[in-house]
Amino acid sequence: MSSRKAVVAALAAALLAGPGVAQAATPQTTVAPAPARDRAAAATITWSLVRASNPTADQRSAYDLITKAMNAAVARYNNLSDLGKTLTVRYEPGVPTADGNINGTIRFGSNRSYMNERTALHEISHTIGVGTSSGWSRLGGSGTWTGGQATALVRQYDGSGAKISTGGGHFWPYGLNYDNEWSATAADRHVHIVAAMVRDGL
Repeated sequence: MSSRKAVVAALAAALLAGPGVAQAATPQTTVAPAPARDRAAAATITWSLVRASNPTADQRSAYDLITKAMNAAVARYNNLSDLGKTLTVRYEPGVPTADGNINGTIRFGSNRSYMNERTALHEISHTIGVGTSSGWSRLGGSGTWTGGQATALVRQYDGSGAKISTGGGHFWPYGLNYDNEWSATAADRHVHIVAAMVRDGL
């Protein structure tokens, strides 16, 4: 082992020996980390659908559409971010469209046009804190998001003068507030911006 490698190994061992960290008893072979673009983010958002024990035809139809929408949205969040949340999803026909709460609850109403990935992504963002957290009020309460990471990201997407506008618990661009905002690119950027907002202190 070269002296440089020995120093690195010694430093690594010292760092690992801190409180609450298990240390390997034998030397381990290390592999250089993959480039960031090749690394998969931790898949940490999980969800479950509350189902009636004896569902009606209407409920079964809604459950199928909601399941498809949530599976797609959660997969996108888990593929593109390391955000974590445990979500409980309900079908509640009295809800006008759909809503998401910071406690992790998402409700879909009876309108089938909202049972899609765009809506699911949007509501997941509310459970993470968009429009629902104290960080949102602090960083987005002025009508413009003031956090540096999400602002830098939207400028990377849309140019040096771009900003993230906020209002009514929502943001734009890339907030996926309406179906006419949908595209695969916008959906990916939505996830990246929400993750950047979290890093900003959402």
